Amino acid sequence: QVQLVESGGGLVQPGGSLRLSCQVSRRIYSSDRLAWYRQAPGNQRELVAGISSFDRTYYADAVKGRFIVSKDVNTVYLQMNNLKPEDTADYYCNRDQRYHDTLWEWGRGTQVTVSS
Repeated sequence: QVQLVESGGGLVQPGGSLRLSCQVSRRIYSSDRLAWYRQAPGNQRELVAGISSFDRTYYADAVKGRFIVSKDVNTVYLQMNNLKPEDTADYYCNRDQRYHDTLWEWGRGTQVTVSS
């Protein structure tokens, strides 16, 4: 069973940056299409960025131009720039639900709080 461990969250002021990491317990295969999700209190989990074969990327409109997703052998990253209060949420990585019928077991996520 693949395990996911997210890290890198914290408290940051509006306009600041954070880099999130998601360590996958095995090598990321070329067939793995991965994504970052976030869930704010009272809201459903939403997909914010995806990365697939040949490093093709996808971004939700809310984060386009501010977030950058990347990956290496066994880690997926999310560089978040120009953060806004509405980016406050718990962030998770997993398979991209748009391409995979089943997702891995969710990790604990990493909390991002954007506040002055």
